[in-house]
Amino acid sequence: MAALSRRQRARAFRGAQYGLLVAVVVVFVLVADWETLGQAFFDLDVARAQFPDIIRIALVNTVIYTLLGFGFGLALGLVLALMRLSSVPPYRWLAVTYIEFFRGVPALLVFIALGFGVPLAFEVALDMYVTVMLALGLVGAAYMAETIRAGIRAVPKGQMEAARSLGMSHGRAMVSVVIPQAFRIVLPPLTNELILLTKDSSLVYLLGVSIGQYELAYFGRDALNEYRSLTPILIAGLLYLMITLPLGHLVRRLESRTAKAR
Repeated sequence: MAALSRRQRARAFRGAQYGLLVAVVVVFVLVADWETLGQAFFDLDVARAQFPDIIRIALVNTVIYTLLGFGFGLALGLVLALMRLSSVPPYRWLAVTYIEFFRGVPALLVFIALGFGVPLAFEVALDMYVTVMLALGLVGAAYMAETIRAGIRAVPKGQMEAARSLGMSHGRAMVSVVIPQAFRIVLPPLTNELILLTKDSSLVYLLGVSIGQYELAYFGRDALNEYRSLTPILIAGLLYLMITLPLGHLVRRLESRTAKAR
């Protein structure tokens, strides 16, 4: 019997993989307790009980927390990126220290520090929205700073030289010419950071929020305890996907447009 060619072996291997996948699916369909699974994940009565509060409260709060953290983080990240590119060594040292610190510690720890540590140590009461903005923004800024710095470095040096030849100062050239071009370059990774902050907003549950301040993860967990069903968690997950999937599609579109422009 003649030995199989490389293409035939590859085709046979793929066929075996498809056969294994079909066998696993068939076994799962035959063995699974569909009634129990339906009650656990797809209880329509529990699902109906989540609306409209899960939209009116949880989804809206999730978006608000994300935008607050992203806005603060983007502003701080831009400052840190410029500090890292500064010709003044102490600025660079401060920026590097900040970036390495907040990229190295978990966001969970930052939430605990701002939500409980700062009020206890300094005897101040921070508004919950301010706490969330600071916690998400401080962590996000460390990542966005490196992204923005890479974008600024990616702008051709000739752009700065041309701006300076027109009589612009270094600062004005940076603000008017270099930074706008850098943001067009880094828009896809910044959108990815927005997706990450959307998911990190679930850490708000640590702060002991009231019902009107629930976000999606907290809302789903609270309903899970009440109804003893995974349906609220599934709905919360689907609503997260309603936010993150369009953003992910936007990232791919922006990356494609950036690649074509280059």
